[in-house]
This record gives sequence, structure tokens and C-alpha cells, in this order.
Amino acid sequence: MSVIHDELNKLGIVCDRFSILQDKDGVTVARIVSNEKSYVIKCFQKEEHKRELENYRLLASLGIPTIRVIASTDSALLLENITCSSTYRLGIEEDMFDSSVTRLIAVWYKQLHSQGYSYVSQHGESMYDEADFFTLENIVSIKEKTGTQDAPAWVLLEQNYAAINERLRKARRTLTYNDFYYTNMVVAKDKSSALMFDYNLLGRGYAYTDVRNVLSSLSAEAGKAFLDKYGEFDPVEKALDDVVSVVVALYLACQRDEFPWWAQALLDELDTTFIEKIECLQSML
Repeated sequence: MSVIHDELNKLGIVCDRFSILQDKDGVTVARIVSNEKSYVIKCFQKEEHKRELENYRLLASLGIPTIRVIASTDSALLLENITCSSTYRLGIEEDMFDSSVTRLIAVWYKQLHSQGYSYVSQHGESMYDEADFFTLENIVSIKEKTGTQDAPAWVLLEQNYAAINERLRKARRTLTYNDFYYTNMVVAKDKSSALMFDYNLLGRGYAYTDVRNVLSSLSAEAGKAFLDKYGEFDPVEKALDDVVSVVVALYLACQRDEFPWWAQALLDELDTTFIEKIECLQSML
């Protein structure tokens, strides 16, 4: 593909051969071989995706582990190929059930959040923040697109929106990863460490958003191990997230051409537990 060759030419790298790993929404990822060495190149054709270039630099400056960046251009990253590493391996589905792995991931997340508070307070004003999707306009859009205008939960939420939104804006922000899954994970072969990669959705947020995001993919035992290692979280953040995350996820689901299967459970919540979550948060405000 021309985009790969163009970026490799900028880097002065001669490519012997390559195989496409991903080509979607303006992001092209390929495994390349040059002089018998293997790398992964990630090319960004849209401006909004180029933030990942800066996110790698940001994490490195804060001492937060990432996979190794060999080189970069203004629109591409040349990364180490983990499949050829003697130290690391890519995450596998079984890691979601492995308490020893989830403890390692908890260490990475704790470091991200601990280091992120100071950075975001000084430099995070313009960073991607999923809470920005929590608006009355987006709630109206969700109701129209899902045909749930008559759900009592929406009435209660709109009545309490101003107070909830005020508390949301005051929630302490840090760096948040926002995209947990084993396909974005790297684990040391000796299980001494683990980390997440693919930082396109890295942004600012309150720490519990990441905790919830991780726990939603883990087995109960592995989730307990994660929390044991991660430590305590703010119960008010959890109550806030129990409400806000439903709206954010439904709004993002409604932007897709087809309503995703995973969002159906959130719609079902409107008639079951969502009112209780709003009332619980209301009692804490």
C-alpha cells in the first residue's frame, strides 16, 4: 500500500515485505520486514488519530511503560514487533481469567492514574474526555434513535441533570486509558510486568472509568485480584460512573451504522436498574 511505502520512505527504511494487520477508519497497521528485522508500522491518515503519536511521547515522559517506539514521522509510528520479542508476548483471552496477569495490569493502571493527576491538572484542558458526551442534547438524541422517549428513567435523569453534571465537572481528572481488552495488552513472558498499548483513546477522565472498563472484561476472581493490587477507588466516582457511563456508551452506540449487540443490555437497564443508580447518585450529591 502506498501509505506504508510513503511513511517508510520518510523514515529511510527499505521494506523487503509487509503484511497488513489492520486497515480501518484511516488507520493502517502492518508488519514489515527490513534487513531481516521485523517491525510494526502504524499509519494515521486522519488528524484526530494522530494524537496517538503525542500520547506515546507523553507516557514515555512520565515514565509509564509502553511498547518500544523505534522511530516516528508526523503521521506514523514504527514500533517493536512483540511477536518477535524474547521478553514479551501479546495478550490472550485466557489472561482475562488469570489473576497473576490482572495484578500486573493493575500496577500499570495505578501508575498511569498516579502520574496522570499532576499532568492533567496542568496540561489536560484540551484532552479527549468521554464525559464530554454527557449532555442533554445527546440524551435527547439517544431517546429518539432508540425509541425510548417514554422511559421514566430519562425523566428522572433530566430532572437531576444539572446537579449530576456539576458533580461530574468537579470530579478529579487524571489520564485514563479508556480501551481495555486483551488484544491491547502485552505481558512479560516471565510474568514480571504487563502493559497496555494502542493509545488512540487515551485522554483525561476520573480514574473509576478505567476500573469499570477493566472489571467488565475480567472473571470475578481475576477482577478481585485486580482490585486487590490496584487499591481503593472513590465510591462517589463509582456512583457517578454508574449513571454517566450508560449515557456515554449509548450515545456512542447510536453513532454506529448498526446498533451494537453490547449496547442492548444498557437499553434494558432503562427499565430495570438505571433508576436505582440515579437515585443512589442523587443521595450522594
